[in-house]
Amino acid sequence: MAMGDVDLTAEIKQYRREQAELVVKGLEEKYMEGHFVETREQALKLLLELIPPGATLGRGDSVTLNQLGVFEALMERGQNEFINPVRTDKQGYNPPREERRKMQRMTLLSDVYLCGTNAITLGGTIVSTDGSGNRVAAMMFGPKKVIIVAGVNKICTDVEDALRRIRDWAGPVNAWRHRLKHRKDDGLGWGVLRYTAIIDGNQPVEQGKICVILVNEDLGL
Repeated sequence: MAMGDVDLTAEIKQYRREQAELVVKGLEEKYMEGHFVETREQALKLLLELIPPGATLGRGDSVTLNQLGVFEALMERGQNEFINPVRTDKQGYNPPREERRKMQRMTLLSDVYLCGTNAITLGGTIVSTDGSGNRVAAMMFGPKKVIIVAGVNKICTDVEDALRRIRDWAGPVNAWRHRLKHRKDDGLGWGVLRYTAIIDGNQPVEQGKICVILVNEDLGL
């Protein structure tokens, strides 16, 4: 084997770049907005540019957005009211359930909703599964604008492949994340897999309401 074959980073990046271009094309054909960037730093810069000053922001639970440092950047910028149902205290605990649910309902009326997704197909179909349904509800109805950030590791061939990815990888790992980091172990098993949304586009009159930023990195679950 040639020495140049040891590191295939460039080849993998190029292959995923080509996949992402197909996804963006599919999103646009479905009346959604699609962007592709190479790095998480570029994704954060673009996301901040897409959020107008004064807009009320809601968020869903998202490892990807945490990895980008989105919420720290928004707080530092200080231009937006921010509804954050998944904030944690120093011990890693979320707010009490009733307080959290109240904020989750408030996010449905936000101007801009920020979240990730579990999977997106080459044709631009977005597939997401929640434990309580608040994220998928906001992705479909309520906020004026939805901005989704996803790494290229979320790209799947089709809806069947996307559902398999959620069931066999994203769901189980997310369940362990909640158990180990957020002190949640209520005996519900894989309770993170309860509500699934398959979003196949916007209505033409709402063209661009859903905006997806694809990043040429492995991000999230």
